[in-house]
Amino acid sequence: MTKPIVRKQRCAIYTRKSSEEGLEQEFNSLDAQREACEAYIASQRSEGWVLVRDRYDDGGISGGTLDRPGLQRLIADIEDGLVDVVVVYKIDRLSRSLADFAKLVEVFDRNGVTFVSVTQSFNTTTSMGRLMLNILLSFAQFEREVTAERIRDKVAASRKKGMWMGGVPPYGYRVENRKLVVDDERAEHVRWIFARFLEIGSGTELAREVEKRGIRTPRGNRIDKKYLYRMLNNRAYIGEAVHKGQSYPGEHKAIIDRETWDRVHAILQESPRKRAARTRADTPALLKGLLFGPDGASFSPSHTRKGDRLYRYYVSQTVLKHGAGSCPIGRVPAGEIEAAVIDRLRAVFRQPEIVAGTWKAARAHADDITEADARTALQQLDPLWDELFPAEQARIVALLVERIDIGTEGLDIRMRVDGLRGLAHEMMAGGLGEAA
Repeated sequence: MTKPIVRKQRCAIYTRKSSEEGLEQEFNSLDAQREACEAYIASQRSEGWVLVRDRYDDGGISGGTLDRPGLQRLIADIEDGLVDVVVVYKIDRLSRSLADFAKLVEVFDRNGVTFVSVTQSFNTTTSMGRLMLNILLSFAQFEREVTAERIRDKVAASRKKGMWMGGVPPYGYRVENRKLVVDDERAEHVRWIFARFLEIGSGTELAREVEKRGIRTPRGNRIDKKYLYRMLNNRAYIGEAVHKGQSYPGEHKAIIDRETWDRVHAILQESPRKRAARTRADTPALLKGLLFGPDGASFSPSHTRKGDRLYRYYVSQTVLKHGAGSCPIGRVPAGEIEAAVIDRLRAVFRQPEIVAGTWKAARAHADDITEADARTALQQLDPLWDELFPAEQARIVALLVERIDIGTEGLDIRMRVDGLRGLAHEMMAGGLGEAA
């Protein structure tokens, strides 16, 4: 009698260990798993089982994901038809997730591959084997979820004690010995941000000023309005630790005092639309009392609303008294006319006759001022202008400008020489920079 022909079964061993502990040892857990699998394959030699040369090992990787280098190489070789049997020490070495294991079974079935667990005697080619695998994996997933719950409970208990449990530290702190420590330089930025928000009440305006000051995140990224609101709502700054919406006294020092925190949050509780509208409405009209039309009538600041947007204008008193059409220039957009005046002023500061006039006026009160001093002071105003607060910009315009006449052909600006002298004194004394 002739012996039946036994078809060769190419066997691939897959091993996995969740932690990296012990991997550096000469004989580690992965080696132990592989040794047991090799012995099992050798016992099935009569069935045609042979071990493939490639190793499929994943050390220090959780079974809760399929994104593992060794497993991905195994799947690729299965898809290429290089493997007939996958052998593991225990089922949870392959996956601890029932959903992930179902995906692997689909790959095995599609390519005619059998799955075998050495210590549990499972074979996915039988219906009973499939049932037992699902039951076992259900318990493995249950164990994993219980472990995760224990970890979450530990984190919650630690947070209640005010301990820092890792992650990215809040801006203004650094981590030393697993504790939050105040970073003095960045903590000053945090205090300035809270104080400045109390003054302007606008996240948008605050973001602009933060950008002008060159304040960046610890990774060098731009601080936008969203980042600022997260800072303003971060209770770590008042020395608290938060877990699932509950606050507990923290182990770290506070950067912001409670009074400042309460005042900031009284503003934040208002509607953002109301705060934005109030910020715009409180912005001084730059040319109030200075702008006159072709008929000699003054222009008054005014505004209208369309939805959530505020539109500012300067309107002729003639139009206000006698209606539209009574003045050839009845209304002008505030932003456009203010920008035109500021551009004209910037050009004026660079004119030699203005520099000379400012120097002569300043010498009447201080003999030691040179023409170069006056020129330097006026030149500094150009880059400094955008850094000034709106109220300070309005004060400077009123100091420098006596009258602005607007006609159909353009603007005529009458300057105050004594104003230039006073401004030069302020800038040489350094007082103007403090308002920025």
